[in-house]
Amino acid sequence: MPDEDVLSLHETPTWWNQAKYGIFVHWGIYSVPAWGPPHSYAEWYDWSLHNPPNSSSPTWEHHLETFGPDVVYDDFIANFTASKWDPSAWLDLFENAGAKYFVLVTKHHDGYGLFDTKNTTHRSSVYLPPYRDFLREFMDTAKADYPNLHRGTYFSLPEWFNPYFAKYGFGQWPGGLAHNAFNASEIEPYTGILEIEDFLDDLQLPQMLDLALDYESEIMWCDIGGPNKTLDFAAQFYNNAMQTGRQVTMNNRCGAVPDFDTPEYATFGSLQTRAWETSEGMDPYSYGLNTATNASEYKNGTTIIQTLVDVVSKNGNYLLDIGPTAEGEIIAPMMNNLLDAGKWLNYAGECVYNTTYWYQASQSPTASVRFLSTPTTFCVVAFVEPSDGKLVVDSGGAVLPLMAGDTIELLGPSTPAPNSTISSSTSSSSATSLPWTLDDAGILTITVPEGQVDQVQYAWAFQVTYKLD
Repeated sequence: MPDEDVLSLHETPTWWNQAKYGIFVHWGIYSVPAWGPPHSYAEWYDWSLHNPPNSSSPTWEHHLETFGPDVVYDDFIANFTASKWDPSAWLDLFENAGAKYFVLVTKHHDGYGLFDTKNTTHRSSVYLPPYRDFLREFMDTAKADYPNLHRGTYFSLPEWFNPYFAKYGFGQWPGGLAHNAFNASEIEPYTGILEIEDFLDDLQLPQMLDLALDYESEIMWCDIGGPNKTLDFAAQFYNNAMQTGRQVTMNNRCGAVPDFDTPEYATFGSLQTRAWETSEGMDPYSYGLNTATNASEYKNGTTIIQTLVDVVSKNGNYLLDIGPTAEGEIIAPMMNNLLDAGKWLNYAGECVYNTTYWYQASQSPTASVRFLSTPTTFCVVAFVEPSDGKLVVDSGGAVLPLMAGDTIELLGPSTPAPNSTISSSTSSSSATSLPWTLDDAGILTITVPEGQVDQVQYAWAFQVTYKLD
């Protein structure tokens, strides 16, 4: 039997701790209707259509008006075409956005997989339209052409309407075939299902192991929890990673021995010493594409960067989600906002990647300055534009780690990119060192020309380089 005490000693790998920023992708059958009422998850379309199955459900009303009573959820499978999908285009975007890893939804709660589910079920894109192994194509492209992007997989442990899950059903994951939302006497199909004996032994665990061992996922990003065989999975996941020289990790939603916690559409108000990662959509309320959302509501460059810096300053990672169309396109507003944030990370990423928290993450939970550190640098990131040619930082009584001889620069478009071949020492010496003072009350004043300030958007990252001799 796997030893829970031993497995619980596993920790997030070094690369994950340093990466800080990843892209989440919700893409599946739900991308066909791509709709949800305000403040809801569009990817929950199938559940919302059936709960409740009457006019008090906005999704039920929308479905009736848009598709009619004769269309069931599984009819959308034929329209999940991926006709414009280009894995390289997605991965190009992720790299240019400044992300260091991705997590692709391989199976959501509707049970439709984007990978070869083999003899566990044929409810997947391999055995049903559009007859493609999307995960294989995506992982192979990433591994061959984007080796700096780490590869992760989202996996829902339960399935809403899988009849074999009824034995284990709970809450909003009851299992059992759905009754037709417009004619309760009819049972809806669960297309592609195969006869098995036990959901956990014959579907859940084998699928998880395939994602880890066959597709070589580096992140097992489970969802929901519930009944599981996660201890058996973790033992094989970690042993295989050790044998193949990979560093892997697993979140707290797998139901056992978690490496990191996962608040959803929320962040912690203070520094956390345990590893954590917040996730949220580009959409203010949904992970999957919701065509009812106005593009102006999506997170823009300012929101993305300031959220990222805030999360990292509190020892967290930021997993930002996008919802492609059923054809496999990432719509322009989402793409452009990601690229805007990527431009900032290209010149100021040294104050995000490979950093760690400082014991006082910010001036206060609501303050407009965040602090981060490395062994040789310290970052002061302001969310409000410096005015009158200076930035004034009140550390609230904390002793800022600055000494005479240390240099401060504002990272901007004219400074070398953090991923360039120029060393940090060369970068610091070639940039303009700014005058600064630190008084006895702990108030730091940095003098900065307005011309430099105007070149920067979203957040102003001041990097302190320690005098080491």
